[in-house]
Amino acid sequence: MAQNAIQTESKNTLRDKEGKYLTFALGSEEYGLEILKVREIIGYMEITAVPQTPAYVKGVINLRGQVIPVIDLRAKFGMETAKVTEETCIIVVEINQEGRKFSTGIVVDHVQEVLDIEGENIEEAPQFGSTVNTDFILGMGKVGESVKILLDIDKVLGNCELGTILN
Repeated sequence: MAQNAIQTESKNTLRDKEGKYLTFALGSEEYGLEILKVREIIGYMEITAVPQTPAYVKGVINLRGQVIPVIDLRAKFGMETAKVTEETCIIVVEINQEGRKFSTGIVVDHVQEVLDIEGENIEEAPQFGSTVNTDFILGMGKVGESVKILLDIDKVLGNCELGTILN
């Protein structure tokens, strides 16, 4: 009886994660963001650098009168930087930090598509031991033969101290 309760609870957790995801690429890796977190997708534009910010903070943009910090997701993930191409874009996401909502831009190589991923096709993030933090991974979405790394964007950007950049 207890085993069934654990399986049901696990299925409910995965069912909570099912839904629509905006998929994008960084190099050869494919990622997904909950579509409800995405405000808009814009072409790459001039970014104003902000002094004394971490290397992964590209700077800020002026988006229709609102100043928005921009994070280089490649740098945040410790990947090699890439040249800006026609496909490079900024995904503007809304994140929650300490009860406040922030709009933040994330630079990605290119946006792919919006996918509807069923709960049964989402697995928990693999555990790599205590030295590797996978808390920012919502789950692994199985789509056909490929795997999309589904990101919890609040946790990815949670330690960026975005409020201090704009204050």
